[in-house]
This record gives sequence, C-alpha cells and structure tokens, in this order.
Amino acid sequence: MSLAPEIRVNAISPGWIEVSNLKKLSVRHEPALSRADHEQHPVGRVGIAADIAAMAVYLASEQAGFITGQNFIVDGGVTKKMLYV
Repeated sequence: MSLAPEIRVNAISPGWIEVSNLKKLSVRHEPALSRADHEQHPVGRVGIAADIAAMAVYLASEQAGFITGQNFIVDGGVTKKMLYV
C-alpha cells in the first residue's frame, strides 16, 4: 500500500503447465499427455507457457491499470472441478 499508485502488486498462480518442450535441449522432449490428462481441465486441455505469459502481459498493460492486490489462478478451471485421475 505504501508504494501505491506507482506500484501494483498481483500474483499469478498457474495450474498444470506443460513445459517439456521448453527445457534445455539435452532433456527436452515432446509431452506424453493422454486424453484423460486434457479432460481433467474444463477448458479441455493442459496449459501451456503462453497461457501464463498472456496473463502476465495483460497485468503489465495499462488495460489492467485498476487491478492490484489480486491472485489470478490460471489453471483451465481444474481447481473448480477438483477431479484428478
């Protein structure tokens, strides 16, 4: 609060984000995801890094200038569903 309005503080809490193909070349591999893995998520797929990046870009933009003190759960709805296979 002491740094407002110059500084806004928000958090992003990611869910299952598949990053196998982003690792260093020596350990990089294509993800082995099943249909059940994707179906756990109400949006129908496992998350990717771009999903988190999009939220970060939005929060850093002027469009989010009135948002502060929030935690954004970016998980494809899986925590609302609470069903794990």
